[in-house]
Amino acid sequence: MKKVVVLDYGSGNLRSAVRAVERVGAEVELTSDLDTALAADGLLVPGVGAYAACMAGLRAIRGERIIARRLAGGRPVLGICVGMQILFEHGIEHGVDTEGCGEWPGVVSRLEAPIVPHMGWNTVEVSSGSELFKGVEGERFYFVHSYAARSWDLVTNDRTRAPLVTWSEHYGDRFVAAVENGPLWATQFHPEKSGDAGAVLLRNWIGTL
Repeated sequence: MKKVVVLDYGSGNLRSAVRAVERVGAEVELTSDLDTALAADGLLVPGVGAYAACMAGLRAIRGERIIARRLAGGRPVLGICVGMQILFEHGIEHGVDTEGCGEWPGVVSRLEAPIVPHMGWNTVEVSSGSELFKGVEGERFYFVHSYAARSWDLVTNDRTRAPLVTWSEHYGDRFVAAVENGPLWATQFHPEKSGDAGAVLLRNWIGTL
């Protein structure tokens, strides 16, 4: 059985993330301990609420170092919702520009749509060859957010496999819904709230650990 740590840095929705990963067959521990998080087969970084608050909580437990050290060693990390957003360089909310983890270039900004937040079930445009969405390419997933990465700026070279980027739209505003980038995967939607499709997606991630 694979060991997954759900990173506890004060963000909400932690217990539902723990239960969802347990249901798909992993041993799960909720902790902020650096050594435990580094040693686990997989690290899940959840996130609910404001970008700046999540980054403050993450830095308080040296979470950005945990993520960076795992990725440097090729150890899998999965970010969910704001746990995905903080992987980008910056987040701008209410005119405040907050520095993120910087694992990907780009800015998280407010959706430009007539109705915000984007709340409910939505389809996604899955990138060809996706392992994360295998078996659920045509399914709908549950979103709750007002901000997103609305462009993808990471440039790769001939020696680096291009990240697989999955997109979605809210009233015509296109945004990044998921990324598969080596050991670093993330979703803007909540797989733990996405029923059977979300369970398959989490099981696909566990299968790569």
